Amino acid sequence: MNADSRLGRELARFRRLEGVPFWTLLAGASLSLGMGAGVAANAVHAETLAGVAINTNLVRTALKLRLPRTAIGAIDCQRLRGLCEVVAGTTLFYVDPTARYLMIGRVYDMETRSDVTAARLLELNPDLIAAGAAGRKQADADEEQAPAPAKASKVDLAELPKGGAIYWGPAGGAKVVVLSDFSCGYCRKLSGELASLGLRVEERPISIFGLESRKKAEAVLCARDPAAALHAAYADQPVLNAAKCDTSGLDGNEAFAKRHGFGGTPVIIRRDGAVIEGFRPAATLKAFIAGGAA
Repeated sequence: MNADSRLGRELARFRRLEGVPFWTLLAGASLSLGMGAGVAANAVHAETLAGVAINTNLVRTALKLRLPRTAIGAIDCQRLRGLCEVVAGTTLFYVDPTARYLMIGRVYDMETRSDVTAARLLELNPDLIAAGAAGRKQADADEEQAPAPAKASKVDLAELPKGGAIYWGPAGGAKVVVLSDFSCGYCRKLSGELASLGLRVEERPISIFGLESRKKAEAVLCARDPAAALHAAYADQPVLNAAKCDTSGLDGNEAFAKRHGFGGTPVIIRRDGAVIEGFRPAATLKAFIAGGAA
């Protein structure tokens, strides 16, 4: 797939997802949502003029107002001067610091002669075929390629590292292990379903959305109260009392996920090692935890 085709598909996906209001909101024509987003954008602009680092929370607020149906993941306004990089699933796009203008395309570093967008896509998802984003032709169908690791339907929980877990929920509740990313909207939604069932959750972060996700995971793991920090992170609130600690367990979580072919979140693992991937409502989770089929 060439780069132009990929960009066309992403634009079409945004059209379907957001509908007509998507384009009018980007232009600032909607008073109901555009004015609210404009307030956030003006706040970002004021901070920029004052020479203060861009507040990504304000950028996120503006994006939520202008793209209400798009699940926004990580936002990085430091990587590229003048642009904020935004992750939405496997899509990468850019906005200006006021979140008024959205750009879908490739960013090149002309000093290093490198395709920054392609490199980031591969970093975010190593299994993603991003050759098109780098401007290369698709490999011949007959060319032999290394097979991707098969996703496991059952795992050995003894393979999990000793560290790298945040425990929450009633100590006497049924145990469940969850691989998650604090920038993942479905992980946030899942945490509410798990809480409603009174489960004892062993949550193991993996950084699906890159560097910002890793920073959040380290802050939560090293917080004075990791369980409270976990819920704060899901609520887009600052993680308090974070200090330095041993974060090698997070590397172990990543290795475990990669070894078993888990490239997304959430991943839910029952006490006996049975696995289901993706969000599930409380009723489905209850039956699964009780021993039912995935």
